Amino acid sequence: MSQFGSQLHGKSDRKLAGNGKVKKKVRDKRRSEMGGYFSSTRLGDENSINKGRGRGGLEKNRLKYAAYANLLTKEGYRKAKIKTILESGDNRNFARLKIMTKGAVIDTELGKAVITNRPGREGSINARLAG
Repeated sequence: MSQFGSQLHGKSDRKLAGNGKVKKKVRDKRRSEMGGYFSSTRLGDENSINKGRGRGGLEKNRLKYAAYANLLTKEGYRKAKIKTILESGDNRNFARLKIMTKGAVIDTELGKAVITNRPGREGSINARLAG
């Protein structure tokens, strides 16, 4: 099933039964159990979105490169340019590789901010001022 360009999410075929025996395979993998690969949103010169198809014809927007974030301030939301990624709670190498995920701390022209959404799934970056 790797020819479809996705990965499977389901129970392992090699999981132990609890008594030391390996479980017997009851059925094959199904196409409904397929999921997508990690969409790493990186820092870029401008926002770049890849459109993909979801189940039932749903159109999904995946943000590949981001230059701007919708930043929540006391006055409301403002569009702010992202300078760099300072740290990431998911993986310490993500900040070095300039990959943005939910909870990552970014440096914008308005100050430090924390990403509050999942940019690889929503197609934009929403953030709030840190501190």
